[in-house]
Amino acid sequence: MDTLASLFAILDATLRVSAPLILAAMAGLYSERSGIVDISLEGKMLASAFAAGAVAALSGSAWPALGAGIMVGIALGLVHGFACITHRGNQVVSGLAINILASGLTVVLGIAWFSQGGQTPSLASEARFMPLELPFADAAQVIPIIGPFYHDVISGHNFLVYVAWLAVLATWWVVYRTRFGLRLRAVGENPLAVDTAGLSVSGLRYRAVIICGALAGVAGTYLSIAQNAAFVREMTAGQGYIALAALIFGKWKPLPAMLACLMFGFLDALAIRLQGVELPLIGEVPVQAIQALPYVLTVILLAGFIGRAIAPKAVGIPYLKER
Repeated sequence: MDTLASLFAILDATLRVSAPLILAAMAGLYSERSGIVDISLEGKMLASAFAAGAVAALSGSAWPALGAGIMVGIALGLVHGFACITHRGNQVVSGLAINILASGLTVVLGIAWFSQGGQTPSLASEARFMPLELPFADAAQVIPIIGPFYHDVISGHNFLVYVAWLAVLATWWVVYRTRFGLRLRAVGENPLAVDTAGLSVSGLRYRAVIICGALAGVAGTYLSIAQNAAFVREMTAGQGYIALAALIFGKWKPLPAMLACLMFGFLDALAIRLQGVELPLIGEVPVQAIQALPYVLTVILLAGFIGRAIAPKAVGIPYLKER
């Protein structure tokens, strides 16, 4: 039973750690499926995390903070779209500029507004998204294995974790079962054909970067007012880049991208459990090595097992309307 409890604890942590990665990966999927490279997921998440943490600290409520995080994500998505769609700028440079802007501006504003070294004040429980207990979670514990799994792994997460799972299903449905999804995939593969059909390439791509910004905003909000109780400088710690790698690993498809995010979340959760543990023939592994383990294994898995990932044909290529 101890082994089963430990496994359930790792799986529970996996779901919590992978939630922002899943949201960011789904965000990147909309943008890149439309033909817009978006390495600014990191900057969108970081800026949204600061906005949510700041609004939660000032208002004392999580819902206005969520709205602020989403709006900041959308605003940065529109900035990226304005540079890359309207002015046909270099998409990688634009994304990198947003990352640098968010990294510096969040610290400057944090110091100016709260005077706490670039972070926001600690949040009370009413200003955060707290864990939710699903129906019958306690009563189900009497059922062997399934009951504890439902109570310990499925139940007990905050609202945004469940939003992340719903985002995967919604993204799959939108991309593969709606007219907008068909047009989104078409504009990422052959924008000239979309333009010839009388559809606006710019309009479709702007809608994609807006959705991308909104989902990245939810991911950033999760970090500051759900997973943690305040914004801390550089708290994204490369998760936007990991989400982008997971998207490539998943070959720009929602379900495989989600599985790649879960893989990283599992490795991260496992690394936390291994800290301070004596391993046979090795002894206690240094904390630094344990902390680097998820990133090292992710790079190895992405490099060795990804196979051939074929990106949308028009991704990264500015579209110039023929006259």
